[in-house]
Amino acid sequence: MNRLTLDVGCEVEWPLAAPYAEPHAFVQRVLEAAAERIDASGEVSVLFVDDETIHELNRTYRQVDRPTDVLSFAMNEGEDLVDPDEIDPILGDIVVSIDRAREQAEAYGHSLARELAFLLVHGFLHLNGYDHDEPSREREMFALQEDILNEIGLPRN
Repeated sequence: MNRLTLDVGCEVEWPLAAPYAEPHAFVQRVLEAAAERIDASGEVSVLFVDDETIHELNRTYRQVDRPTDVLSFAMNEGEDLVDPDEIDPILGDIVVSIDRAREQAEAYGHSLARELAFLLVHGFLHLNGYDHDEPSREREMFALQEDILNEIGLPRN
């Protein structure tokens, strides 16, 4: 059963080979696992971009003048993230920099698939109200991310 309706776009060449050669299938696998784990459902838009594009988005929407790895734009924020009466709520958008993911995968010594999955889960959790703005919340969010990645066979090396 699919908990999510996904719109996946790639403004850059998709960097993964088999078994992750199709971006929509990769995103579906990763985000369905996250959705199941936190009991979330709804619509999510995912866009893979380069550093130049994410830099511009970061500057425009966060007033941070540098590229970043992932941006999340939640449709609902605050106490009531999702209206329980809405059948298929729009959760929001996730934008991932392929350039930044490549650099980070190399720096951390793990696969690009693992890094992209990490960034997707991280962004998805933000769409669902998780944050890492204080130590206890950071521990909770990062532990949950690792559990989800382990479940789908992309553990930290």
